[in-house]
Amino acid sequence: MTVRVASAAVVVGVALAAPVVTGGAAWALPQAAEGQATVSVLHAVPGLTVDVYAGDKELLPDFKPGTLTDPMKLDAGSYDIKVFKDGDGPDGTPAIEKTVDVPEGANATLVAHLDENGKPALDAFVNDTSKIPAGKARLTVRHVAAAPAVDVRADKKPVFKDLVNPKEAKGEVPAGNISADVALAGTDTVAIGPAELDLAEGSNTVVYAWGSAKAKDLALKTQKLTGMHSAPSGVPAGEGGQAAARNQLVPVGALTLGTASALTAVLISRRLRTSR
Repeated sequence: MTVRVASAAVVVGVALAAPVVTGGAAWALPQAAEGQATVSVLHAVPGLTVDVYAGDKELLPDFKPGTLTDPMKLDAGSYDIKVFKDGDGPDGTPAIEKTVDVPEGANATLVAHLDENGKPALDAFVNDTSKIPAGKARLTVRHVAAAPAVDVRADKKPVFKDLVNPKEAKGEVPAGNISADVALAGTDTVAIGPAELDLAEGSNTVVYAWGSAKAKDLALKTQKLTGMHSAPSGVPAGEGGQAAARNQLVPVGALTLGTASALTAVLISRRLRTSR
C-alpha cells in the first residue's frame, strides 16, 4: 500500500481526557530543502504500544500513545516499513507491512487516532503557516477523539461550534492568555478542560482533542508553531477579535495504527532505502 502525504506538516492525533494533559513546546518551523519534507507525528491511539522496523532493522521501539515527535526534515521518497505489536518483531508476522511514499515539499501534521466510533484512523492536517496580522495569533483545534460533536470555548464563550471527528477549525484571535475548554455541542457540559493557553503573537497554537469518551480517557495536547509575524504597517482589517472558523482537512484515509506508526518511523530515520 502506498500512502501519500499531501502538502502539510505532519503530526499524529491527540486525546480528550480527564485530567487534562497539555504540552506546548514552541517550535520554529524548519524549512525543508529541495527534495525534502517537514514532518511531525502524533500517536493518539490509547492503549497500544508498537515497535517499528525498516526491513529487519528496528527504528522505533516501544512507541507509546500520546507521543508527539518534533518536526523533522526528511528526504522525499518511498520507505518500506514493518510494524509489530511491541515485542513481536522482527521474526514474527508483522501486524502491518506498508510502503510509505513521502513527496517533496510536504508540510503536514499526521495524526494516528480513533475515529468517532473508536476505530484506529490516520489523517493528515495542513498546518497553516501563513503570515498573521500584528497583535494577533492563530488558534487551530482538531477533533481526533472517539467522541460526538463538540464546541470549543475560550473563557466559556464558544469560538468553534459543532466540530466533529476528524475535522479542524481555525481562526485569528487577539494574542494573549485564554482559558479553553471543550463542551458537548450546544451544551455547557464540559468534556475536557479548562486548560490555560498562551496565544503568542505571530504563532499558531494547535490543540488536539483525543482519546475515547466511552473509556473516559479524553485529553488535550498542544503544538505551537512560531515565526509568522507580520509587520505593523501591513496589518489587514480584522474581525473584532472573533475567530473565523474554517473546517479544513487533508485526508490520508481511514488507515490502521500501523501505518501511522510507520510514518513516525520515517521521521526518526533517514537511513531507510529511498526509491525515487
